[in-house]
Amino acid sequence: MTAETEPVRPEVVDAIVAALTETDPSGLPADATRAEKDAAKDRYFTRMVAGRDQRDRQSRAWELLLTRSYDDPPTWSQLFDDLPAGSQDELGDLFDALPEGAQAEYTKRYGTPAGV
Repeated sequence: MTAETEPVRPEVVDAIVAALTETDPSGLPADATRAEKDAAKDRYFTRMVAGRDQRDRQSRAWELLLTRSYDDPPTWSQLFDDLPAGSQDELGDLFDALPEGAQAEYTKRYGTPAGV
């Protein structure tokens, strides 16, 4: 059997991904096949890239929201009052990356963005 034709056991792939995620090699199955290791590696890296993309989106949302410094912690309303013109369009594109309070304020002011 070649790596392409080896059966892939989902529970083994899950165990490998968990070991990689938790950086705990004690959970690595000793009988994992090359195909299972490859499937786990693909899933792990796909999750890592997706997580990094979401963090980048969250960082960009905060850059848009925090346009100046405040003496006291601002309210969501204050943050949205201080947005530069046109920022609401980009925030709409980042809606899923906004904190819950920012999502509520955005929806109150502009409605729910299309595609959400």
